[in-house]
Amino acid sequence: MFSGGSYDEVARWLKMFLNSHAKREQPRVEALLEDDEARENVSYAARLVLGDRTSPVMEFDYKIVAAHRGEFAWCTDLAQRVRREARLLLAGSASGNVASRP
Repeated sequence: MFSGGSYDEVARWLKMFLNSHAKREQPRVEALLEDDEARENVSYAARLVLGDRTSPVMEFDYKIVAAHRGEFAWCTDLAQRVRREARLLLAGSASGNVASRP
């Protein structure tokens, strides 16, 4: 497997990974990475979106994602987290708080 990569490369991988697993719960769920210059080369913020509902922000440290994206166990844990958030979003109670899309 692979690990490492530039900030933008890891961001593309993370977005595809999040979408892949969220859509296993409902094809209309979309993962969005927030564009914030203050995060560049440091971290990512992601939300799952379904219509006008969004999940709480999921925070990801760039170095951790880059270092572990090639590890099966780490990816399995992340997939379970994303699918759980997608199910909560579908149920209308993402982590107890359904926020309106900004």
